[in-house]
Amino acid sequence: MDELKALGKPFMISKRAVWEAYEKVKANKGAPGVDAVSLADFEQDLKNNLYKIWNRMSSGTYFPPPVRAVEIPRTGGGVRVLGVPTVADRIAQTVAARELEARVEPIFHPDSYGYRPGRSAVDAVAVCRRRCWQNDWVIDLDIRKFFDTVPWELLLKAVTAHTDKPWVLLYVGRWLKAPLQLPDGVLQERDRGTPQGSAISPVLANLFLHYAFDAWMAKVFPVVRFERYVDDVVVHCVSERQAKYVLAEITKRMTGVGLALHPEKTRIVYCQDDNRRADSSEHTEFVFLGYSFRRRSARTKEGAMFLSFLPAISSQALKKISAQVRSWRLHHRTCLTEADLADWMNPIVRGWMDYYGAFYRSALYPLLERINAYLLRWVRRKYKRLRGKRKARSAWNRAVQKRPRAFAHWAWVTHAPTVW
Repeated sequence: MDELKALGKPFMISKRAVWEAYEKVKANKGAPGVDAVSLADFEQDLKNNLYKIWNRMSSGTYFPPPVRAVEIPRTGGGVRVLGVPTVADRIAQTVAARELEARVEPIFHPDSYGYRPGRSAVDAVAVCRRRCWQNDWVIDLDIRKFFDTVPWELLLKAVTAHTDKPWVLLYVGRWLKAPLQLPDGVLQERDRGTPQGSAISPVLANLFLHYAFDAWMAKVFPVVRFERYVDDVVVHCVSERQAKYVLAEITKRMTGVGLALHPEKTRIVYCQDDNRRADSSEHTEFVFLGYSFRRRSARTKEGAMFLSFLPAISSQALKKISAQVRSWRLHHRTCLTEADLADWMNPIVRGWMDYYGAFYRSALYPLLERINAYLLRWVRRKYKRLRGKRKARSAWNRAVQKRPRAFAHWAWVTHAPTVW
């Protein structure tokens, strides 16, 4: 697996690189592509399948198949199209992505957080929260259909500047041109953009926006701070006047690099709290990475209440999660045991708690109480002897006392509203 170049192969790509890419793809799991081959199917003949990828990439004869288009409902309405490559293509893309990442990661801006090692969305939210306390104004940027509109010429120019491997540039170009296969089977040719959801897209998006936004901001507005998570950007300003000027310049910059800001979703926000007098600004709230930033009640160390500008799970994210909980129909799953329910639910609920509970976690409590309400209904349906209100409530209290960590969310909320 360690040989770098076979005789007669124009490109030096190690079999080890292909194996490591496969391991990463396997860890990330994912759905089948247009060939309907799942990861399990691919592994039925793993050695030969990996050899084919290495052989074709090394010889320059690897051509990606179409990317399966999947429509995902947007939280705010509409749909977002994700591209799902085949398992083999995800492995090939990961080989190139890892090679490119090693070159570009050291030059990326410290305020870029998306899909970077040692950085997370929670880190970005934490920095954004602190800077909202330090600066009165925010520009909430929304790049319109970024992944659909990235100009290839500028993107390939950036890739060329950061690799001396011809095969990286060759295959990036081919992946960009790979058509989308729509749900009805029609192939949609593209002349710009990179499908969101592919293995190579995150590093390409970060590289493009590094030059289109990060490096440009550092040069033109060196004292203006921002947080960027791929195409989700928040910029902090000390005054409304500065915010308007910076936004106007960013708008020009985006136009210059072939992008556009969404005119309705991009806005200037006033970070109002008890220390900032009321302003006539139209907007005093914005959403960043699933968190809604606005004026909220807080408590000092001495216990006094005041209003601060804080993030908490957004209403859109809460609505989406609540719909998912309803779709479980827990109270009808009487064929499952308590342990079965816990094994199924806990990883999902714990993930919500870890992310959305990182800041102002009390905003999650009503959702967790609703989950308890469904569980209480499950108890009454499953056990005939507990159909009565008092008996069911008594059994619930005993379970919480004896098994306080049976369900992940019981660490925060054990109360169950009575819904009959």
